[in-house]
Amino acid sequence: MSDNIGINLDWEGLKYNFAAAGAASGGSEDGNGIIKEQDRLLPIANVGRIMKQILPPNAKISKEAKETMQECVSEFISFVTGEASDKCRKEKRKTVNGDDICWALATLGFDNYAEQLKRYLHRYREQEGERTSLNRAAGSHGEKEETPNYRSAVQASLLKSSREERCEAVLKG
Repeated sequence: MSDNIGINLDWEGLKYNFAAAGAASGGSEDGNGIIKEQDRLLPIANVGRIMKQILPPNAKISKEAKETMQECVSEFISFVTGEASDKCRKEKRKTVNGDDICWALATLGFDNYAEQLKRYLHRYREQEGERTSLNRAAGSHGEKEETPNYRSAVQASLLKSSREERCEAVLKG
């Protein structure tokens, strides 16, 4: 629901100014409940790191390219999450889950991304189940124990399969 261009209201009445431009100061909200630009954007270092993963080792990325991508991915995440949140609100649920995000991607026309995310979610849930079983067998009674290598291994396997799928699509296309 929108009250002004660039300002959207969520279902709890909080204002998010996604069209904000200009310098933002510290803190997450100003007196009007508008979220500051620095708090709505992904950290630029993280965006740059993700961009570098797909480029050859000697490639460079300009600050302008990183900032542009930072704006785009932050807006994309807000767009998809907003759609998923609307679905949850209609179903009288408070928690947005992975299936809601997949549904939102498909609803918004990002079917290819929705399918890839569904595969990721399936693999993630399988690995979570295996890890929980191993933890229980080791006597930790279901306590979560996540190692940095576990998350890296999941991300690396997904990145590899995603690249392979893109290559196959290009060759078929």
